[in-house]
Amino acid sequence: MTTSTALIDTHCHLTFPDFEGRVAEELKAASAAGVRGAITISTSTANARECLSLSQLHDNLWCSAGVHPLYSDEPIDWSVLKEVGAHAKCVAWGELGLDRHHTQPPFQTQLTVLEAQLAEIESLERAGMTKPIILHCRDAFSDLIPILKSSCLSSNRFVFHCFTAGPAEMRALLDFGAMVSFTGVLTYKNAKATQEAACLSPIDRVLVETDSPFLAPEPHRLTRPNAPRLVIHIADKLASLRGITPEAMRAQLALNCTAFFGI
Repeated sequence: MTTSTALIDTHCHLTFPDFEGRVAEELKAASAAGVRGAITISTSTANARECLSLSQLHDNLWCSAGVHPLYSDEPIDWSVLKEVGAHAKCVAWGELGLDRHHTQPPFQTQLTVLEAQLAEIESLERAGMTKPIILHCRDAFSDLIPILKSSCLSSNRFVFHCFTAGPAEMRALLDFGAMVSFTGVLTYKNAKATQEAACLSPIDRVLVETDSPFLAPEPHRLTRPNAPRLVIHIADKLASLRGITPEAMRAQLALNCTAFFGI
């Protein structure tokens, strides 16, 4: 498999304690499995610096910069977005968004941080720092999409990561104009609604990810931690659902990743 058709795990958290001292090993295992790299995703402004530092150690690792809604009650230094975002290894903002599944931090705290973060990104964009934006949206599509529409950011720059909802939510994000990304949940037997939704998206608006260390796909659902090498199972499940060959799906996903993240 050439690098032009090899997959990238577009969303994982390799700075989490699960991977301490083993990132090089995991990236080597991913490469052996046909996964040529990964994007390690920021959860806070302090973590954004950690993600950048880690990505600088590995040619096949990139990072993002942003504040996750479930970390929105931690200290925030918005200047870090500019600092990390200026580096070539930082390929996206986020993950940012809203989460109604969890009760903490309070929804109003999440909302305040989201609005401030979008304003910061708009300011950075005016300064010429344009990047795709990774969204966390759990049980909050009706809250989040209107806020995104009211921003100055283009809808095709957003990706709803870890999509685990159903057809109605898929239609809402597609009507908005965003990309969508699937995790190991797509492979679970009890994820029929998500599998149905996965067949609705145009094939050029789909990405795959592990969200490691969480959500390991079948047939490795009991694997702890999940790891970038296992993203191939999500791609292959998507191919099966869409009725195309695994090779064709992997090639399309590689094209989508290059087009969206510039990798």
